[in-house]
Amino acid sequence: MTVVTWDSVRAAEHFTMRNARLIDRQRFAHLFQNGPTHPVRSALAAYRNLDGGYGNGLDPDLRGHASQPLAIETALRYLDELGPIPHDIGQGVCRYLSGVSQPDGGVPPVLPTVRHTEAAPWWRHTTDFSARLDTTAHITGLLHKGRVTHPWRDTATAYCWKHIDTLAWTNGHEAVGLCTFLQHVDDRQRAIQAINRLSTKLRAVIDVRLHDHGRAHTPLDLATNPQHIARPLFTDTEIERNLDLFEKQQRPDGGWDANWEHWDATATAEREGMRTIQRLGILRAYGRVSGYLPQPRRDA
Repeated sequence: MTVVTWDSVRAAEHFTMRNARLIDRQRFAHLFQNGPTHPVRSALAAYRNLDGGYGNGLDPDLRGHASQPLAIETALRYLDELGPIPHDIGQGVCRYLSGVSQPDGGVPPVLPTVRHTEAAPWWRHTTDFSARLDTTAHITGLLHKGRVTHPWRDTATAYCWKHIDTLAWTNGHEAVGLCTFLQHVDDRQRAIQAINRLSTKLRAVIDVRLHDHGRAHTPLDLATNPQHIARPLFTDTEIERNLDLFEKQQRPDGGWDANWEHWDATATAEREGMRTIQRLGILRAYGRVSGYLPQPRRDA
C-alpha cells in the first residue's frame, strides 16, 4: 500500500490555488485546512438564481445563467460538505424542481433552455428532455441526507423506487446517482435489499480493471468512503488497487486530470480543480494520506 505524502498534499493545494475557481479554492480550505464554511456558502450563493435553482456556470459544462437540474446536483453536493442544507435553500430548490419535473417527480439533467446558451455540445444538441433516474436519484438522495422535507422530494423518492425496483440495466453515471440515493434514503432495509439485488448490474458498469485513462467510473466513484453502502460491492483488493491508481494519477503539478470530454479550456480547467478535491477527499477517507489533515467543520 502506498500513501499520499505531505508533499503531494501541498502540491494539490498549490494546484488548486493556481488553477481552480474561487468556490473550489474555498472548498479546499474548508475540507483540508479546517477553514470555515461561510466563504463556501458565500461563493455558492453567487450561482443561485431567483427561481431557487442554480446555474451561472456552477456545472462547468453549462455556462449559461439559467437554472439547470445538473447545476442543482452540484450545489447540493457542495452544501452537503458543510452540514445540513439550510431550510430556505432546500425549500427553494424543491419549489424550482416542482416546476420543471415530470408529473411522476423525475427530472432531466438539463432543460430545453440549454439549447440557447453556452454549453457543452452534448448538452446543446440534446433532444430528449424526459426524466432520468441518474439526476433524480442523485438530487433526491442528497435532499434526504440534508434533512430537506418537501412534497417534491417525496414524489421524487417514489419515482426513484419505482425505477430501481424495475431496473433491467444501468450505466456508470446512473449507478453513481442510484447509489447516492440508496446511501441516504430513509428506508434503510429497502435500500440494503435493493443494493444487494442490483450488485451484479452495478459491478458490470464499473471499471475494476485499472484503466489509467478515460471516463470510466471506478469502484471509488461509487464507494467514496469505507462506510458507503456500495463498498461491499467490491473486494478489498479491488479497492486497494484503485486507491493505488488514484495516487499514481496525480500529476507532477499536483492536480488530477478531469477525465472528461474536452470541449472548452475553461471548463476542463474547472473540472480538474473539482476532480483534485474529489480524489484527495477519497484518498483521505480511506486512510491513504500521511500525516494529519483536519476533518472539515460541519455546521450543526
